[in-house]
Amino acid sequence: MAMVTVELVYDGDCPNVAQARAQLLRAFERVNLRPRWQEWRCDDPASPAHVRGYGSPTILVDGVDVARAGQEGAAHCRVYRQPDGSMRGIPSVDMIATALTCRQTMNADSRPLVRDGRRPTSPTVRGITDDK
Repeated sequence: MAMVTVELVYDGDCPNVAQARAQLLRAFERVNLRPRWQEWRCDDPASPAHVRGYGSPTILVDGVDVARAGQEGAAHCRVYRQPDGSMRGIPSVDMIATALTCRQTMNADSRPLVRDGRRPTSPTVRGITDDK
């Protein structure tokens, strides 16, 4: 299966970082992937621009927030709705595992589905981006 890029974005004084790491480990175990991620402090000027502006903690899978929230431009604590409806300062294992599985599947076959649910027979050409 294709490898996914996972990033944990957090503020230096966030009280939920250790729990977010534990949730990441559980999610990787659930989807049978070797746990591997990069950590970035959102308040560190040396962190890449794409991680700034997220609340803490945020987990990105291939650059996409597992909660599907966008950057808000300012450091703040995050809360996540849990499967039971409660709110906590960390994403659920289900949320992370779903993101890992979806992104892994997308990376394995990035060709779009056509209306009847089949993949097109000719490969789709991907665009080239200029990463500066």
